[in-house]
Amino acid sequence: MTHNKSLSESNLFEQNEHTPPNFLYQRNKRPREHDCESELKEFKEEMKAMISSLMATQRDDIKKIYPTLLEIKNTNDEIKSSVTYLTAQNKELEKEIEQLEIQNRKDKSYICLLENRVENLQRESLRSHIEIKNVPKITRESREDLLNMITKLSNTIKYDIKEKDIKDIYRVRDQKDNTRTVSTLVVELASTMQKTDLLKLIKTYNIKNKEKLCGKHLELIQYEKTPIYVSEKLTALGARLYFLARDLTKSKAYKFCWTSFGKVYVRKDEASPIILIKNESQVNSLMQQI
Repeated sequence: MTHNKSLSESNLFEQNEHTPPNFLYQRNKRPREHDCESELKEFKEEMKAMISSLMATQRDDIKKIYPTLLEIKNTNDEIKSSVTYLTAQNKELEKEIEQLEIQNRKDKSYICLLENRVENLQRESLRSHIEIKNVPKITRESREDLLNMITKLSNTIKYDIKEKDIKDIYRVRDQKDNTRTVSTLVVELASTMQKTDLLKLIKTYNIKNKEKLCGKHLELIQYEKTPIYVSEKLTALGARLYFLARDLTKSKAYKFCWTSFGKVYVRKDEASPIILIKNESQVNSLMQQI
């Protein structure tokens, strides 16, 4: 039997020292580096070609869209210029509007002042005027007929009035309906005192007598039952305010409404303060407070 014995250490050493290895190992560096450089160079060339092609394409695209971009730029510049111009114009218009509003307020204030002056002048011109409403018309009526009516009225209320105390007397023409059988008489007396006294006596007569003033007190026998109404002559504005103010008494929130020297007054009751009505907005405000 043959036994395989392991080599001793000395044998191993000898074998390693004199025995060549069983395989060969070589590092072939130079050929591999050459391949890498070649591949890198090719890659670079490909990239350069790709980039050049891309840039060429972009240049072509830019050439194509450049006119459009230039047009857009010019349009934007024009828009910017227009906006700047319009902004400046808008500021100018705002200044003009502000000045116009200021002037408008001044004009309104001045117009209001003029209207008040005109109203005062008209009211002053009517200080001695009265009007008798709902007076029946008679055929071929003359000024003497009208004077006779006033004389009969003054006799009824026991007020001594003469023809010389009547400066003017006339009928108001109804422009809307000339077919009406009644209209208003306007009488201008010699003084405001006469007007005041006459109105007081008329009011007293209507309070004390069950039969109020009517046609027979003007010696209009044919229309003796026609009621008549005597009051001071008001301006157009005064008449309008008086008409509106009477709605306050109709609502029963205000007990009194009257005129004096062309002005309109209201009062809730005997203990309340007297309110002078100056304009329509004041009446509307009082109505809202009811």
